[in-house]
Amino acid sequence: MTRLVVAMLAVAVMPVVGADRARVRIDLDEIGRVATAMVDGDVCQRIVTKRAVEFMSRVDTRDRWADADNYDVNDAAFIATKKTLMRLSSLAAYPVDVNLWMPAPGTPPRIQVAIRNKNEMSQFWKWGALTQPMFPDMQTVLESGHRITVERKAGYVSVLAPVRNSLDEIIGLVEVVSQLTPNARENVK
Repeated sequence: MTRLVVAMLAVAVMPVVGADRARVRIDLDEIGRVATAMVDGDVCQRIVTKRAVEFMSRVDTRDRWADADNYDVNDAAFIATKKTLMRLSSLAAYPVDVNLWMPAPGTPPRIQVAIRNKNEMSQFWKWGALTQPMFPDMQTVLESGHRITVERKAGYVSVLAPVRNSLDEIIGLVEVVSQLTPNARENVK
């Protein structure tokens, strides 16, 4: 009898979970569409300082943290973009983060999360990493200019959407991300 009840509950819950995932995918895609229109790529290109880019571009064998220790931003550009990303994340009725990812110097191609949002959600960011190898999904968005939905990390849904400057060049992307079952303690260290 217990197995029958568990099986019936599992069947009853499955469509709800599936509907929630579908709703989250639709919501995040819409926020990504709006982000492409609202995030100012010209401002984003001014966030990371020239000095920080120079440190990212070189390897210091005596100090493996030289790039992260010398990472700085132009405050006005950073704050203006952060505010836009926070407003975009409030468009959903549940926790959503909108993170800004920018290509970083290096071969093979690299990427950095220039701005992370308040819930610290991401399918891609590795704790402590200033730059990371370019993810194929991100490379696709940067090359094609199309939004894509990604579910590579269990329980997460992300939409990657391009960010353009005034010349209509794709200069970065946003990751609009949410967890299907939020874990309030996941990022507590």
